[in-house]
Amino acid sequence: MSVLNILKYPDTFLKTKAKPVAKIDDGIRRLISDMIETMYAARGIGLAATQVGVDKRVVVLDIPGDQGAGKNLIVLINPEITWHEGDIKYEEGCLSIPGFTADIKRFANVTVNGLDKDGNGIEIKAEGLLAIALQHETDHLDGILFIDRLSKLKRSIIKRKIKKSIEDEKKML
Repeated sequence: MSVLNILKYPDTFLKTKAKPVAKIDDGIRRLISDMIETMYAARGIGLAATQVGVDKRVVVLDIPGDQGAGKNLIVLINPEITWHEGDIKYEEGCLSIPGFTADIKRFANVTVNGLDKDGNGIEIKAEGLLAIALQHETDHLDGILFIDRLSKLKRSIIKRKIKKSIEDEKKML
């Protein structure tokens, strides 16, 4: 296992629509292991393959709970939101856009179907933070970032701040 490089906005690969996984082989299993290690190393609660430069429909999540890190680990291959209802606003952040957050409107409840790491069908009925994280990571697989869900004005303000942050970082090098 190894920690992978997480792509940062404005890397254009983050706009990639990931391809479905046709076969779960050693390469996909290694990708999943590396993504899990990367997510924990970055102290995230979710990670999509596109965030590490792989155009495969794979996500890993671990929503904090009573049992601690690693106890709520979910691996989803080819996830698809099959049902949703209600609305919720939540302040989201992203490992690919570090240091920035925004209130994003999402579905309050979702059902997601996909495959687990062994290729077995899995259905997850979720609400709250898990529902939000599932939608956030599925968006990544479709080339959508949380800032894409903001109004044009709010998105342009965040993009300007990100650009300034990148310029300031370069000046310090």
